[in-house]
Amino acid sequence: MDAETWISVDVETSGPTPAAGSLLAIGACLVERPDEGIELLLRPDLERPWSEAAAAIHGLGRERLAREGLEPADALTRLAAWLERVVPAGSRPVFVGFNAPFDWMFVADAAWRHLGGNPFGASALDLKALYLGRHLDEVRRWGETSSHHVRARYPVDLSHTHRALDDAREQAAICRAILAGAGSPRSDRRGNRWAPTGVEEP
Repeated sequence: MDAETWISVDVETSGPTPAAGSLLAIGACLVERPDEGIELLLRPDLERPWSEAAAAIHGLGRERLAREGLEPADALTRLAAWLERVVPAGSRPVFVGFNAPFDWMFVADAAWRHLGGNPFGASALDLKALYLGRHLDEVRRWGETSSHHVRARYPVDLSHTHRALDDAREQAAICRAILAGAGSPRSDRRGNRWAPTGVEEP
């Protein structure tokens, strides 16, 4: 399966890991067509810790989530159905995130528990790492891949609101900007050809 469909994903949570917090919101959109997106609120797991510091950032209160949130199994089923609709047959969905390990681990944990598998597979594309690789001749420290540094080089019109779908669309814009800066397609030092967003070259 050579074709790929890049999906920008952002989550909001009540803690730092799936074992120490709940997945509260999922936002996802196509990197190339960010208007095609989905946002899901989830009811928190009452048996897991709740971080007031995290809640102060994303603004999702437990009362609202209890009222408006979906059961996690329902939310993951809807996410899988959305992916089934927007990813063409024969194409692989690629999870794209800014600090992707954080967002991916929550989605992977919930998908395995409620779907029996992760539709994104066992890997994710991290925009921080993509940025570092693109500018390795200038950027030498991981600390220089923060959103502040990346947005200074690749300004986008969208704000970081801590609403999952908004932030997924912001990430998609950053991803497109990095890819445009990298050129498409191009050859690396070994002569290998590379094309962004999984578009197959003729």
